[in-house]
Amino acid sequence: MKKIGIMGGTFNPIHYGHLLLAESAYEQFNLDSIWIMPNKHPQYKMISSNISEEDRVAMISLAIEGNPHFILSEEELCRTGATYTVDTLVSLHQKLPDTEFYFIMGADSLFHFESWREPERILKLCHILAAPRNGQVSADLDSQMDYLCSKYDADIHFLDTPNLDISSHGIRKRIRSHRSIKYLLPEAVEQYIMEHRLYWE
Repeated sequence: MKKIGIMGGTFNPIHYGHLLLAESAYEQFNLDSIWIMPNKHPQYKMISSNISEEDRVAMISLAIEGNPHFILSEEELCRTGATYTVDTLVSLHQKLPDTEFYFIMGADSLFHFESWREPERILKLCHILAAPRNGQVSADLDSQMDYLCSKYDADIHFLDTPNLDISSHGIRKRIRSHRSIKYLLPEAVEQYIMEHRLYWE
């Protein structure tokens, strides 16, 4: 049975923090591949209006070029309306019934996971790989994981990831302030941003 990791997000823009998280999941859980899955219209977040889907896809493609186990998935971009994790997982199981899915997310999301659409169904459709902020698992976070595992018979694991404090918001802010973004994301992505004058306004 194949084991596929799913890392969703707006990736606006994708950066080394995303890539390191995906690589850590791939290595620690012996996954066959990681699908980098840009959101179309996530229920929880607005996407900057001046950045097109084509720009985000292009930046992801440049970022993962040369890594054979990273795959760009346009699964959610093909849908209309708000995108929900449960709908994505149902669709993937229909297409790939003999596959185990590992959903990668920030560990802080565990605190409001029950507000997601159909949380119980999500936990039946995938394993959860949760990345703690700054690599630290607090007592409250550990307790929340135990609570979800017990209530939903869920399979949730913490990822051991290096502390790399990079955010897409911070990168966009630096660009607007005409500050360097070198070493925060792949050089090819940096060049794409500069050539297309993304995030300047």
